[in-house]
Amino acid sequence: MAAPVGAGLACLVLATAGCSPGGAAADDAGGDPHQALQQAADELVQAGTARARTSMEMASGGTRVTIRGAGTYDFVRRVGELRVQLPQDPAGVERQGPITEMLAPGALYMKNRGAGVPADKWVRIDTTTLSDGNLVTGGATDPLTAAELLRGARSVEYVGPAEVDGVAVRHYRGVVDLARAAELAPKENRAVLRAAAKGFTKDTVPFDAYLDDEGRLRKIRHEFSFANGQAGGGSSGAGAGSGKAVAVMSTTWLDAFGTKAAAKLPESGDIYAGKIAQR
Repeated sequence: MAAPVGAGLACLVLATAGCSPGGAAADDAGGDPHQALQQAADELVQAGTARARTSMEMASGGTRVTIRGAGTYDFVRRVGELRVQLPQDPAGVERQGPITEMLAPGALYMKNRGAGVPADKWVRIDTTTLSDGNLVTGGATDPLTAAELLRGARSVEYVGPAEVDGVAVRHYRGVVDLARAAELAPKENRAVLRAAAKGFTKDTVPFDAYLDDEGRLRKIRHEFSFANGQAGGGSSGAGAGSGKAVAVMSTTWLDAFGTKAAAKLPESGDIYAGKIAQR
């Protein structure tokens, strides 16, 4: 059965299967954990660009699938390009080639999505209409959005020193208040986070964040939770719409700051305006 583009692509993930207690305590490097996390997104904008790797792991009903992506991100333009690889279909169907995703304020562009879309065309999704704000729908959390969520961090603690890809980092842990993150977000991302604040089963999201000595985010992991069939308003996959809780672990790694990131958003004539087959 055919469905409108927005509905057909509503949930790529499901289609595949405050302050620290007692005040802001200083960490062993003399910093304020809460302040460090509040500034994480701004530090990425100062860095300009970076190479990004993503992993999104979903567990539901004993089934676990992982979607991986890699590409570059321009934090000044708020534009990124990722090649996202879906896991093999459990039925043994031949694995689909990577999907190219373009991330932009309020929009997600996808190429090689299949399901009747011409190979040379992009599909555009208005992320402000998705019930999760595209934090999980596209199979990768926008790296800058992941950092901006930390503006709403609560119950922050400094875990200790760690290492990410050979770089010394500081490990922080806490929960994000989605409503507060949306309130403190830049206006270009506020609508997306407001949608997310309303869409998940819980209004707080646990996180682990790893910052280098310059305050740049090297790794960020969020644990999202929603009712199966809820995210993005879509439903496909076993148990969709059943209301059972689905846990999604989204992790982003950033390195090679200052790398070339010249992603160009699709022209209007390159965007598919037809319908796609719902999976």
